[in-house]
Amino acid sequence: MLIGLAAVIAITLVVIAAFLIPAVIEIRKTAIALREFTSNAENELKPVLNELHVTLAELKNFAEMTTSRRDDVRSFMEALGDTGRNLRIINSVVGTVAGFLANTSVWAVGAKAAGRMILERLSKQRKEG
Repeated sequence: MLIGLAAVIAITLVVIAAFLIPAVIEIRKTAIALREFTSNAENELKPVLNELHVTLAELKNFAEMTTSRRDDVRSFMEALGDTGRNLRIINSVVGTVAGFLANTSVWAVGAKAAGRMILERLSKQRKEG
C-alpha cells in the first residue's frame, strides 16, 4: 500500500515536472521577447523625444525674438504650453503602457502558452492511452 502510494506520488511529480519545465521555458522566452520589445520601443522613442525637445527649444527662441508682437506671441506661447502638456501626457501614457505590458503581458502570454502546452500534452496522452 505504501509502495503504491509512493509510486503514485513519484509519477505525479514526474508528470508535473514534464509540464512545468516547458512552461517555464516558454515564460522565459516571452519575458526575453518582451524585454527586447520594450528596449526597442524605448530606443525608438528617445530620438523622437529629443527632436521634440530641440524643436520646443527652437520655438522658445523664436518666441523670444518676436516680442514686438505681443498678442501673437501670447497666443503662440499658449499653443506651446499645450504642446508641452500633451508631450507630458504622451510620455506618461507611454510609461504606463510599458509598465503595464511588462507586468501583465509576460504573465498572460506565459500562462496562455503553458495552458496550451498542457492541453496538447493531455490530448496526446489520451490519444496514446
